[in-house]
Amino acid sequence: MFLEFKKQVTSILRDAIASLGLQTDDLGLEASQHADIASKAAFRLASQARQNPKELAERISEAIILPEDSLIGKITTVGPYINIDANRKYIDETVFRIRQEEAGFGGGFCQGRILLEHTSANPNGPLHVGHIRNSIIGDTLMRVLRRAGYDVETQYYVNDMGRQIAIVSWALSLFGFDSSRKPDHAIADVYIKANAELIANPEKVSEIDSRMQLVEKGDEATIKSFDDAVAFAIKGIRETLQRMNVTHDSFPHESGFIRSGAVSRIVGEIKAIGRTEIDNGALVVDLSDYGFEKTLVIQRSDGTSLYTTRDLAYHEWKGERADRMIDVLGADHKLISGQLKATLNAIGKREPEIVIFEFVSLPEGSMSTRRGKFIPADELLDQIEKQAYAEVDKRRPEMPDEFKKEVARNVGIGAVRYDIVKVSPEKSTVFNWKEALDFEKQGGPFIQYSHARACNILKKAEEEGLWDPSRPIDPSLLVEDTEVDLVKKMASFDSVIDTSARELKPNAIAIYARELAESFNQFYRFVPVINAEDEELRAIRLALVDCARIVLASALDTLGIAAPESM
Repeated sequence: MFLEFKKQVTSILRDAIASLGLQTDDLGLEASQHADIASKAAFRLASQARQNPKELAERISEAIILPEDSLIGKITTVGPYINIDANRKYIDETVFRIRQEEAGFGGGFCQGRILLEHTSANPNGPLHVGHIRNSIIGDTLMRVLRRAGYDVETQYYVNDMGRQIAIVSWALSLFGFDSSRKPDHAIADVYIKANAELIANPEKVSEIDSRMQLVEKGDEATIKSFDDAVAFAIKGIRETLQRMNVTHDSFPHESGFIRSGAVSRIVGEIKAIGRTEIDNGALVVDLSDYGFEKTLVIQRSDGTSLYTTRDLAYHEWKGERADRMIDVLGADHKLISGQLKATLNAIGKREPEIVIFEFVSLPEGSMSTRRGKFIPADELLDQIEKQAYAEVDKRRPEMPDEFKKEVARNVGIGAVRYDIVKVSPEKSTVFNWKEALDFEKQGGPFIQYSHARACNILKKAEEEGLWDPSRPIDPSLLVEDTEVDLVKKMASFDSVIDTSARELKPNAIAIYARELAESFNQFYRFVPVINAEDEELRAIRLALVDCARIVLASALDTLGIAAPESM
């Protein structure tokens, strides 16, 4: 609803400004504590109009003509600001639309096809805490973009032929595979052993180089050993992702771009524009005119390709299949992703949009799969669910064990996802599971509990014969501040989805979900619902609770978090 209101505000301001013989593309629209939306257009136009911004704001305001069926109410000026409030129709229409559109409310205003790549961790061990921020940011972005209306395909780009996979393949031939372990954990075991072996016997590194060359030459036995190692690891990784409510639509493999000839073709394209040179036997790309002092290596001296070379071919392929490409990458990829974009630009190919995130850590410190110093995501999730179960057991001791386990699962995963995604991607964060699970703090469990509370209110009212969803309602009876504030907060759902989708900032929806839960709880704290004395007032307040349930569930779903009906 807010997007429709904002569109009307934009239209009336432009018409008013044009009627004064002025023009601007920037109306300076922004959130305000004094109105539903404010405009700084008078600031922007003061020099053009040769008039004091305060006086110009008044002139613009006086020139505004509201169309029929407008959602715009009071218009005032404060200094150079033009403050615009929504009218009663905006409030009433929001309630009707939420109840009519239900889960579809607040979305469906964009179109286009997007390929979104996230996680893509090397299949040499299990996901650790450092990886899951990528997964959660990527999955939440997918949900935001789909709710906005885009056709989104998520991809996990599988590194199935790099040096790390060569080491795993070599390790499996030496140490074997413990089939009793979760596959990705068993792969990590042999990978760690192999690295220790290579450190103790550096001459064996040549065996790794040999395997990489054989794969690029198409040796079937070596390729199979790589494929088997990768398949084992990916199986375990997918189990962990599914546990976090993260899924991928496809798993393109690096090797596919070697075998299809795409890597050779793109190397040829780069050579053809005269940007390559030989440096110590390696083929490198000069990107100095793009601001990169460091050259980009696309072929080793032994003729084998690098991850970057295959990544270029992968992006060329993606660019032909979508309107937009989005990559979620860690901060350590800043340089290489910039070089990737520059190289694609140089050969006239579409560039990806890059979401760079800073790393998440535990109070224990940093992690490394190679050295065996990491906290597996599985271990973290086990701990979270265990602690969540203890919390649920304390709060609901009378409930059956199966109920406690299900709620603990939903609350635990919700706590992890919310605590990680609530921080803007470019900011580093330390994940503290104790704080994340605190029901008293305004995190994931707080929002889930607010949804459960709405469900319980409606269930109780229905049992007492007070709630009939089909009963006609009168939203004009919602006049209390907490009622109007709650409706306006729900009305802004589409605007938050729009902002999050445009700026690729999933933390915006996390902040919104918390604020919506706060607004709902404020309403319920200060306004009687089931105990309302007037029957018509009780009916519309119950309908408002139902609206809050719907939008809270949609916000939680966009965050990839379950919306339990009871906690």
